[in-house]
Amino acid sequence: MVGIAEPLRVLVTGAAGQIAYSLLFGIAKGDVFGKDQSLILVLLDITPMMPVLNGVVMELEDCALPILKEVIATDKEAEAFKDLDVAILVGSMPRREGMERKDLLKANVKIFKSQGAALDKYSKKTVKVLVVGNPANTNCLIASKSASSIPKENFTCLTRLDHNRAQSQIAVRLGIPAKDVKNVIIWGNHSSTQFPDVNHAKATVKGKTIGVYEAVQDDSWLKGDFITTVQQRGAAVIKARKLSSAMSAAKAICDHVRDWWFGTHEGEFVSMGVISDGNSYGIPEDLIYSFPVAIKNQSWKIIEGLPIDDFSREKMKLTADELVDERDTALQFISSE
Repeated sequence: MVGIAEPLRVLVTGAAGQIAYSLLFGIAKGDVFGKDQSLILVLLDITPMMPVLNGVVMELEDCALPILKEVIATDKEAEAFKDLDVAILVGSMPRREGMERKDLLKANVKIFKSQGAALDKYSKKTVKVLVVGNPANTNCLIASKSASSIPKENFTCLTRLDHNRAQSQIAVRLGIPAKDVKNVIIWGNHSSTQFPDVNHAKATVKGKTIGVYEAVQDDSWLKGDFITTVQQRGAAVIKARKLSSAMSAAKAICDHVRDWWFGTHEGEFVSMGVISDGNSYGIPEDLIYSFPVAIKNQSWKIIEGLPIDDFSREKMKLTADELVDERDTALQFISSE
């Protein structure tokens, strides 16, 4: 029977934007938390976007969805972050033409410091936080640092879109469904330095499961065009569509949160930006870095002990160095405020 479970309180920020427009229907119809889990959706955006947001609320109401108990639209953090079970932080300051990356960081530090403090003050201590707004890894770190009473493990950033892109590129190349490609990895930053890695991935071709390198039989493509295609896919979509990749981002958010909620399949892992404690793969501590993780009982665990060749190690370090740079710049902005 629908709606038995106590309603979950789920926040989406930037809720009048493009990604949220694709995302909210998926959440509200049960794709993420299940068809019998009732929901209270809380939608936050900036004051000038409230008329648009009210239109989104009307549409959600008009869908007449069985598990959607209530929709709250607000421009106030105190209302938005109250008693949350899940927070999906989509809204961020986008990069404008001619904007330096450090200017982007500075604008976003302010937003995610404020939202982290609001999580700390108003949300449940068990709240699960997914940061989508770019630069996602560093925004996630800032939010976490501003919410000292919430465990660091409760903060993750989205690299599932990159993971899905990598999985799909291999599937297209082999002429198989995406579900027949498992255990690709995105290492590092959700930026063009990320490292899509298929050294540990498997593909099922004609009923036989083999390593991706063996299946594809084109090492130069796997170490060249495959990597750059995944790294630059977002820019390619913008160039073609004149808009960012909202549909695939929304699908990736649903995948990320659903796996966090219900767990991954035995023997499979997915990519998530999570806190590094300095003990995995030589990645420095205090970074939100994308690792392969397995999830059980709503807790993620980094997959340890995968053999890493020199080519991969170099790529993993390059993206870690970028994250160290971003973190240090962002922390300077925090301390100067």
